[in-house]
Amino acid sequence: TTTGEDIQSGEVSEGTWLDGPKRKRKNSQCSVKSMSAVFILCVVGYIPSYLEKDEPCVVCGDKATGYHYRCITCEGCKGFFRRTIQKNLHPSYSCKYDGCCIIDKITRNQCQLCRFKKCIAVGMAMDLVLDEAKRMAKRRLIEENREKRKKEEMVKTLHNRPEPTGSEWELIRMVTEAHRHTNAQGSHWKQKRKFLPEDIGQSPVAATSDGDKVDLEAFSEFTKIITPAITRVVDFAKKLPMFSELPCEDQIILLKGCCMEIMSLRAAVRYDPESETLTLSGEMAVKREQLKNGGLGVVSDAIFDLGKSLAQFNLDDTEVALLQAVLLMSSDRSGLTCVEKIEKCQETYLLAFEHYINYRKHNIPHFWPKLLMKVTDLRMIGACHASRFLHMKVECPTELFPPLFLEVFEDQEV
Repeated sequence: TTTGEDIQSGEVSEGTWLDGPKRKRKNSQCSVKSMSAVFILCVVGYIPSYLEKDEPCVVCGDKATGYHYRCITCEGCKGFFRRTIQKNLHPSYSCKYDGCCIIDKITRNQCQLCRFKKCIAVGMAMDLVLDEAKRMAKRRLIEENREKRKKEEMVKTLHNRPEPTGSEWELIRMVTEAHRHTNAQGSHWKQKRKFLPEDIGQSPVAATSDGDKVDLEAFSEFTKIITPAITRVVDFAKKLPMFSELPCEDQIILLKGCCMEIMSLRAAVRYDPESETLTLSGEMAVKREQLKNGGLGVVSDAIFDLGKSLAQFNLDDTEVALLQAVLLMSSDRSGLTCVEKIEKCQETYLLAFEHYINYRKHNIPHFWPKLLMKVTDLRMIGACHASRFLHMKVECPTELFPPLFLEVFEDQEV
C-alpha cells in the first residue's frame, strides 16, 4: 500500500466566583449562607438552570440571575456590591433612619448603607470582589485560556480530518509520477535554467490590435520552447488514470482547454523572488516585461502575480500534480460528450487532493479553500490567453507560430 512517506482552563466571568458544587434545582432547603457557590457565566437574559422559576434576589427581592459573590442576587445588587467594594465606598455611606430601612426592589436605591448592610447580612463575600490588578490578571487568563482552547480545537480538527485511503494513495502516486516524468528539469530547474538575455524583449516593434506591442525576437525565442512544453502536458494527461478511458474527441477538448492553464501553473511554481523571473518549460528564465513584450501582454502580469501568491503555499510535487489533474478534468469545457463521467473523474481527484492536504497539515489557515481559488485564477489566465491569441494571430507573421501551437489554441472559446 502506498503511504504519504512514499510520496514525500476554563473561561471565567467577572463577579461570578463560587467555590463548591451546584445547588440542586428542586427541593433545595439550603439557607443562603450555607449554600455552596457555583461558577457561572452571566449574560443578559440568561437564567441558569439551577435557579427555581422566578427565584428572588436575597437582597432586594427582584428576579435573580444567578450566584454572585456566594449569594443568589439580581444583576443590580451584584453590580452595586462590586462597585462598593472596588471603589471602597461603604465607609462614606450613611442612613437617615438609623440603619433601619427595609430594602426591596423599589427602595433599594434610596439607602446605600442599608442595602450594603443587607448584602453582607445575607452572605455576600467581600473577598471575592477583585481589585483592578486582579481583574486585569483574570481577563488575561480568560484570553489565554480562550486562545489555548482555539489552538487545541484547531489541532483536534486537523487530526480528525480524513486522510487518503489506500486506493487514493495509489491514485496520488500515479498522478505524482505522471507530473515528475513530464516536468522538465524537475526539482533542479534553478541550477539548469538559462536567463533570457536582458536586451531581448525590451524593444517591442509590432503593435497588436489591443494596443500591446510585441518584440518579435522574444516571441521567436518563446516559440522554440512552446512545442515541447505542450507535448509534456499531453504526455502528462495520457499517464493519468481515467483520462485514457474517455473518447478521443473529449480528450482533445480537455487538452486544448487546460493546456495554457497547466503551462502557466508549471511556470508560476517556478517563480524566483530574488531574480523576479519565471522559468518557462523548466529552462528559460524570463522577467515580467520580457514575457509581456514577447506576446503574452497582460497575461504575463497574471502569471507573475500567480507565482508570487503561490510562493506562500510551498506546494510539493504532488500538490502541483493534483492541481493539474483537476484543471484537466474540467467538465464545463464546450463540446464534451461524457460530461457526467468527466465530472465524476474530477470529483475523485478533488477528494484525493483534499485528503492529501489534510495529510500534509499545512499551517496556513483555510489552506484548502484558498488553494482551490487558484484553480479559478488559472482558468481566468486560460480565458485571457485565448483572447490574446486572436490578436497575436492577426498581427504576427503566421510562419512564427509552431504548428502544434496553432493546433492547440485555435478555435478556443473566448
